[in-house]
Amino acid sequence: MRRITIITTGGTIAMAEDERTGDVRPLGSEGLQRVLPLLSRYGVQVKMDHFCNLPSPHITPQWMHRIGQRVIHHLSRPDVDGVVVTHGTDTLEETAYYLDLTLPGDLPVILTGAMRSQNELGADGPLNLVNAVRVASHPKARGKGTLVVFNDEIHAARWVTKTHTSNVATFQSPSQGPVGTITKKDILFHQSLSRGRVFPHLPPVEGVYLVKAAAGTDDLLIQAALQAKARGLVVEALGQGNLPPAMLPGLKKVVGSGIPTVLVSRCHHGFVEDTYGYDGGGKQLKEWGIIFANGLNGQKARIQLMAALHVSRDPARLQTFFKEYPNG
Repeated sequence: MRRITIITTGGTIAMAEDERTGDVRPLGSEGLQRVLPLLSRYGVQVKMDHFCNLPSPHITPQWMHRIGQRVIHHLSRPDVDGVVVTHGTDTLEETAYYLDLTLPGDLPVILTGAMRSQNELGADGPLNLVNAVRVASHPKARGKGTLVVFNDEIHAARWVTKTHTSNVATFQSPSQGPVGTITKKDILFHQSLSRGRVFPHLPPVEGVYLVKAAAGTDDLLIQAALQAKARGLVVEALGQGNLPPAMLPGLKKVVGSGIPTVLVSRCHHGFVEDTYGYDGGGKQLKEWGIIFANGLNGQKARIQLMAALHVSRDPARLQTFFKEYPNG
């Protein structure tokens, strides 16, 4: 019998709708206990650890580290074969990616949650939780890094993102698609995954900021990051990695001051490349020493930079980290 620990951290899966006001508010994870008898048919023994009860917009990188410490605590026990973490969906992808980057070992770690609270019609939390436990107990889930289970699909933490504000199929992996599918009777993995670099499991470096480019964006926010003594900067660029000229003066100051700066695209598909040679084009930004991320979105590139800065601040070495991972 496989032994799985569920760590609850809050989110919609631990909330209920107030029938009088219609507000959805934290209730607690005790309601999830009702799901546990359903797991007996799968030959899984489950224990629950009610760790915290936070809406996911309240989750900070420091909380991600605390959750990771809790996961490591349970995985170090000989009577645990895998861990499931229930989490709010708004920042789930960031916590999942931080765990993917920093957790040692190859035991399964699965994140899941819900888009509908416990007492709403069509609540998706119970099925997501059952499926997450099933995946965590599956032998082929080992060695694949942190996974996200939602709406009968299995996604790699490195690729998955929340794509819809309310739909139960919100989690998608635009670049790669799901790595597996869950049916009533089986768990099917149809992509192979390998672990990339594992960074030290330390509190993420604070002071790493994310700035998004749009038509005509100037360098006001970049200058603010510089004045705030930023430890790192992620810029979500247009297209293949291009920026409006008005952003360049501040960006050149940031790079010149030695602040590691990472470039990603605001597009859902594709990679940033040094293709365009005009003012603000990717070729110019590459020549400045800006680090190009390998298909990550802005929020995940920020998490990776927060982890990588514990190892190095050298742009060349950081570029190697971002080139090697998330592709493994």
